[in-house]
Amino acid sequence: MSSAPEPVVQNVPSLLKPLPPELWPNIDHIQTEDGAPVDNVFSEKQMRLLTESLHSSWKPDFPFVAFANVGLFYGVNIAPLVPAVLLSLNVRLPEDLRPKLNRSYFVWGYGKPPEVVIEIVSNKEGREDTEKLDLYADVRVSNYFIYDPDGFLSDTPLRGYELVRDELKPLEEDRFLLPKSELGLCLWRGRYEDTDATWLRWTDPQWNLIPTGAEKAEAEASRADAEASRADAEASRAEAEASRAEAEASRADAEASRADGEASRAEAEAAAARAVQQENERLQKILRDHGIDS
Repeated sequence: MSSAPEPVVQNVPSLLKPLPPELWPNIDHIQTEDGAPVDNVFSEKQMRLLTESLHSSWKPDFPFVAFANVGLFYGVNIAPLVPAVLLSLNVRLPEDLRPKLNRSYFVWGYGKPPEVVIEIVSNKEGREDTEKLDLYADVRVSNYFIYDPDGFLSDTPLRGYELVRDELKPLEEDRFLLPKSELGLCLWRGRYEDTDATWLRWTDPQWNLIPTGAEKAEAEASRADAEASRADAEASRAEAEASRAEAEASRADAEASRADGEASRAEAEAAAARAVQQENERLQKILRDHGIDS
């Protein structure tokens, strides 16, 4: 048998732990990929937006895998499902992705179905809200979402479903919180990779978008620019404070010089007054000595 993959599962009920490698079924007859391209550029960008933003910016306290257009195998002799995007929590990728055992999402290897599956509707042939809805319920996917931007299947562009017992039941919201993952899903009108459109985006529980790598880098560059601007402003304020302090010191010196001048003038005037008084007293004494009463 081929070497078993190395996914690690944490915090998963014992009944859902992966099978031991020696119990893995033989998959030599299974075709894990067919090399078929995605059906259109928008779908490719949308899938990449959903997976890349998680890998670039989402940092939960547990490991996860997020795939786009990768086979979801839940039985040896059952054709796989190939969701546009799947998200599975508390599992890790094997180190080596080249072996056949590691190229797809085998439920018996990862020990559980993915928590989230998203399908992107690009025509009326995919049966996303009928046959696939039932199949994902059989796989026991916790949450299933159908994004239908062109309205091929419904007037509602985003529909969500939650597994209740053995059935995926529709949710009534137009944006969705996923408590197990601390993620949300919403529609966002904006620009992604030079394309303005309505995109399906991950959010945090407060509805803040999980940024793409480019958005994260741009935000960090903006923060760095803001920090540099603040540093420049602080330096300018410090320089202005130093100039003000220097001006205050100059004014204080000038005041001290004026005070010294005033004191010198007062002292000179006092000395002159004393000299006049002494001269007057001398003259009066001379007059008295000559018997003249002043």
